[in-house]
Amino acid sequence: MEVFHLRYFAAVAENLSFSKAARQLHMAVSPLSRRIRDLERELGVRLFDRDSHSVNLTAAGSALLPLATEVLTRFDDIPGRLRQELGTQQRIVHVGVPPGLHPRLRDRLRDFDRTAGCEVRRWPGGSLDLVEQVRRRELELALVHLPAHAEGVEVREVMREPLGAVLPAAEFAGRESVSLSELTGHVYARPGSGLSPTYFDQLEVQLTAAGIHRRTTLSTRDYSGTGEFVANGGAFAISMLDPQNQMGRPWEHDRVVVLPFADIDPVLATGLIWRADRAEPGGELADLVAGALEALS
Repeated sequence: MEVFHLRYFAAVAENLSFSKAARQLHMAVSPLSRRIRDLERELGVRLFDRDSHSVNLTAAGSALLPLATEVLTRFDDIPGRLRQELGTQQRIVHVGVPPGLHPRLRDRLRDFDRTAGCEVRRWPGGSLDLVEQVRRRELELALVHLPAHAEGVEVREVMREPLGAVLPAAEFAGRESVSLSELTGHVYARPGSGLSPTYFDQLEVQLTAAGIHRRTTLSTRDYSGTGEFVANGGAFAISMLDPQNQMGRPWEHDRVVVLPFADIDPVLATGLIWRADRAEPGGELADLVAGALEALS
């Protein structure tokens, strides 16, 4: 039995789904199932009751879960504990950063870099992936676009940004705002996989309710590619309104305009996240989280 067996078991136990656990672990379902069967054979017990519709822990699985969690926690703490014992190597902290982060937050993050008392390394990624990496202790902290939910992960909002519609200038130049009813004949252009914050899923519900049903998801992972598509006409996208946030709206040129909505008031929130159990009083991240919140808020 290896540590990865316990990590795979814990992922399936927490999700009660082999497919969700496989996505979380960035692997295919079939090798994950094989590893769980290997673990069951070695332990001589069945850990899950599974059929085509559901996955549930057996009595043995329920008994193993807290033991596996304890082992994984102690294993993941080894690098930090070793640095504490040696007291010779500068601590390294990994902070997740999503795409489209506002420049003000980037400036505050640089301030945190200077005052953290350790080496801060940035780790880019989509918000959903960053949440999972914090939960799995692969990152100490992360800035993510909200909402963000994961068991044991604490969230504190640090910024809110108004959102607007990216529109073809040929149709909307000179306007001060746009209503959803004017966009029912347009295609909503979503950015490529991993670029769109989870909050945009909530916006899609409002778009559908307003009669906007046509969608396209562009294959590009570049924001500017979405802008070029919108500039052709007959389509729109959603982006940050603040002109300072060029990372969220690098597509601005004479063929595209960005307008606020007249009938909805969408806001993209960004939050700092960390594992709650690592930031309890006296915990390894308690001072780090306090310093990050002071710098970022």
